[in-house]
Amino acid sequence: MKRYLTVITSTILIVSVFAFLSGCEKTEEIEYPTIDKLTPGIFFEPEERVVLPPGVEIRKVYDKGIELTKESEGFISKAYNDPADYCTIGYGHLIHLAPCDSGIPEEFKKGISEPRGTEILRNDMEKAESGVMMLVEAELTDGQYAALCDFVFNVGIGNFRKSTLRKRVNERAYDRIPFEFRRWVFAGGKKLPGLETRREKQIALFFEDIGIPRAVPLMDKDMIDIRDGETGS
Repeated sequence: MKRYLTVITSTILIVSVFAFLSGCEKTEEIEYPTIDKLTPGIFFEPEERVVLPPGVEIRKVYDKGIELTKESEGFISKAYNDPADYCTIGYGHLIHLAPCDSGIPEEFKKGISEPRGTEILRNDMEKAESGVMMLVEAELTDGQYAALCDFVFNVGIGNFRKSTLRKRVNERAYDRIPFEFRRWVFAGGKKLPGLETRREKQIALFFEDIGIPRAVPLMDKDMIDIRDGETGS
């Protein structure tokens, strides 16, 4: 009888442990939300490789410029899927071009801190910094450089390369620059208030301490979708 009870007790214990472990496995499953937030265009141009000449160091965006990007992107500590089902985290950092539940690096599974998000952003910004350094011939103040780097981070190097904004900067036609910034406020065929706000902040930073020139009024035909870029330029 004692032996029988011992077997029964052992069986119950094994079943209980199995149930406990199964419950632990379920609690470790992570659900990744979908957030209606644009992933920066800088991540969608694998063919755009900007390499600086040997010995040339990357000019870093100053803190005020990084703050502009941080305000515009917003910080999300946990991994999420953007509207295209691309896994993203932090200040718009693209983890990979697939949903988060397809597997992500261990570092991102439980989220990241804001300081780590800033570190990742500064690293991601290097591609935009290299692009501006290679594509802009005019001498730039810290504010002008930061504004253009934020713009390139948002729309991508290829779009900036083909843009009239880049031409106006290289021509030093500063009276036309506010107009060119303000054209880039559409995404997916829709005008986005967030992009309008971001462009105004870029303009303010570009013309910091020198005053913003009066801009030519915009018409619908002037507008550009950041995912499509400018045509005929």
